[in-house]
Amino acid sequence: MNLQISSKIAQYLLEAKAVKLSPEAPFTWASGWKSPIYCDNRVTLSFPHIRSFIKESLAAGIKEHFPDAQILVGVATAGIAIGALAADELNLPYAYARPKPKEHGLKNQIEGKIESGQKIVVIEDLISTGGSSLKVVDYLRENGYNVLGMAAIFSYGFAVADESFKKANCPYFTLSEYSTLIKEALNSGFVTEHQISSLAEWRNNPSLWKQ
Repeated sequence: MNLQISSKIAQYLLEAKAVKLSPEAPFTWASGWKSPIYCDNRVTLSFPHIRSFIKESLAAGIKEHFPDAQILVGVATAGIAIGALAADELNLPYAYARPKPKEHGLKNQIEGKIESGQKIVVIEDLISTGGSSLKVVDYLRENGYNVLGMAAIFSYGFAVADESFKKANCPYFTLSEYSTLIKEALNSGFVTEHQISSLAEWRNNPSLWKQ
């Protein structure tokens, strides 16, 4: 991970309020976990200078980590827009995929055209445990597509995600991650020294934090 880019992305996520930090009044995720952070990277699309930096940084990272990529596939829904922007920057074909088929119409799981044998990089906005992201990877591979790996804007840095991606033999990179974010949040006055210990504790044991 490029530390300069990681810090800049963290600053931009805080600037755009794509990330909200609330250790005292935590959010509840769909999994039931209590969390001091809520991240919605789609907010960055409203800021031209931020989305351009993300687009260019993702494209550069894909060139570095997956130089043989022939098509990008965004994960619905949050990965769709940033995936399209990165594909445009790289002048590559683009499609997007859902973790499960659409329940009406043609019931497609993939929207767009992927040629047999094309080398795919999957694009996500955020990696938490990796579960929903890897459902798309599994689906693509089960249908004979060649997935090289995944790229995302941000990761919480959970050990369970690293284990899941390793088990799936799916290398990935992110532009920024949680440790960098809370460091930038402290430097920028978004959180206090007192709150940092609670934020660090959550990342180490998210399923039991404040239960």
